Amino acid sequence: MIAAAAENNALGKDGDLVWHLPDDFKRFKKLTTGHHIIMGRKTFESFPKPLPNRTHIVITRNRDYTKEGCIVVHNLEDALKIAEEDTQPFIIGGGEIYKLALNASEKIELTRVHDTFEADAFFPEIDLSKWELMNEEFHEIDERHSVSFTYLTYVKKTAS
Repeated sequence: MIAAAAENNALGKDGDLVWHLPDDFKRFKKLTTGHHIIMGRKTFESFPKPLPNRTHIVITRNRDYTKEGCIVVHNLEDALKIAEEDTQPFIIGGGEIYKLALNASEKIELTRVHDTFEADAFFPEIDLSKWELMNEEFHEIDERHSVSFTYLTYVKKTAS
């Protein structure tokens, strides 16, 4: 999984992000390029066009949905099956898809945006009894970023 979520787990509002973090966009591009990206229909439709150098898998309940530049499936299991040859496929949203995929995920690359926002899509709570924080990197406010944020990498704990 890869996501950017505010302190209140806000992801976005009206099909768009509620912040602009250029360094986070660069990191997203670096991590996801060359991989399968799995998303819901609304997330896919929020892009002006398919993202280059990635295989887009779109999950939708609409059996008649087709879009050039993506593979359409109707459940998470089919999306994961298509991406199984990829060593690092990414779940990229939105809120419903993150919630569905949390148990199936092994790693979460989360950008924690240090503010709260009004939103209509939210990232699920991370249960720290099941996930271990492996890395964190803080980014201060600067001329290109109006809010501070921290890159957090979580890995699912193994049952012992």
